[in-house]
Amino acid sequence: MPVELVRDVAATLRGRDLAAVAAGLTYFAGLGVVPWLLLSVWGAALISSPETVAVHLADLRLLVPPEMGARSVYDGLVRAGLELGPWGALVTILPATFYGEGLRRACLRLSPRRDRFTGWRARLGLLPLVLAVPVLALGVFAAAPLMAQLARIGGFGGTLGQVVVAFHVSFVAIGVVIAWGFRVVAPGGPGWMATLAGALGTSAVISGFLQGFLLFLAIPIDVGIPFGGLRVVGATVAIGLWLFVLHVLLLTGWAATDALDRRLRGRPGDDETDGPVTARPTTEPPDHDGPTPDDPRPSPAAVAVGAGR
Repeated sequence: MPVELVRDVAATLRGRDLAAVAAGLTYFAGLGVVPWLLLSVWGAALISSPETVAVHLADLRLLVPPEMGARSVYDGLVRAGLELGPWGALVTILPATFYGEGLRRACLRLSPRRDRFTGWRARLGLLPLVLAVPVLALGVFAAAPLMAQLARIGGFGGTLGQVVVAFHVSFVAIGVVIAWGFRVVAPGGPGWMATLAGALGTSAVISGFLQGFLLFLAIPIDVGIPFGGLRVVGATVAIGLWLFVLHVLLLTGWAATDALDRRLRGRPGDDETDGPVTARPTTEPPDHDGPTPDDPRPSPAAVAVGAGR
């Protein structure tokens, strides 16, 4: 089955410009990623308390490498999230839901289906995560003291322990979000077995990818060099590039989930109403003057032979 699954994924992606589709989804992510981070901080503070979240995020700050100036951006994001307020959160929900629209449209480009009200269905389907993401974020924040302690220890053991803890807490939180996205927001609505397998596998890859992003931030280079020393431009381009690669992985994970679901349902070439749109056989008459196999009339050649007799 793994070989057949790989072939199904390759068949889904064949002929599709995955890079262009991921770039389009990255644009929607640019609209929604900061609002989601703000909602995570504000919602977690609402569930517990601003003081508790502030302490946890202060510990989490130690994990942000200072080489590229990321800590100042982190501090501004935390401050804005804690001061967001109810009206600010309500307004922030609007751009946050654009990510759902981007995900659904990207999946439809990889595996075309009959779909109506694509944008609104996707954005409404993403709304329940407004309640779930702060809870998941609070779980991640709660592990911050342990990760900060391991970071203070340093050395191989401390660094390895920090990476292991960070990977697992992000794996759980990201896995829940991806499962909802694959099951509800993306088209097709795969079964829960395929959804959980695909979401957890994709979450493992993306969680490891995020650890690599932190490693990238620790490289002491000036990202503004290719842009005439403009570090803001360089940082924006670097983040955009990492988001692009992340979405290539995410869309590949969705394609694998969709293929696995069709295998489990016993319909690897599904062309039902809610399945992929496939070419239908034509009903045009054959392009010749002779009889068809079902035509009871004799052929012209048979008539000539009978007349000769």
